Amino acid sequence: MAKYAYPAIFTPEEDGGYSILFPDLEGCYTCGDDMADGLMMAEDALALVLYGYESEGRRIPNPSAVKDISLKEGEFVNFIACDTLAYRKMYNNKSVKKTLTIPEWLNEAAIEANVNFSQVLQEALKAQLRIG
Repeated sequence: MAKYAYPAIFTPEEDGGYSILFPDLEGCYTCGDDMADGLMMAEDALALVLYGYESEGRRIPNPSAVKDISLKEGEFVNFIACDTLAYRKMYNNKSVKKTLTIPEWLNEAAIEANVNFSQVLQEALKAQLRIG
């Protein structure tokens, strides 16, 4: 889980939209109705593909240098950034049941204080992992 930036090749389409390809990442391409939509779609596609690489334990390739990318007439390169941790938080937020053990006296005290065990565990894990 990390922040990434990769070059994307933008190909203008006749209708004003863009086809977008990430030459360094297998299967990473998208399109947009205009530049703003293309940038948003490119970030989403990049995060999705890199999330898949991370989940599968695949090696994530280094981004190419712009000077090493071949372009056709009218195409241009733009770097797209994404954060796969933010993507995971947004799209992979299902709950997972965990079994844990604590001393009985602590359990009793927590129940007495109406402690939400799930919330406390989530907050403690985020603090321990230094993630927000």
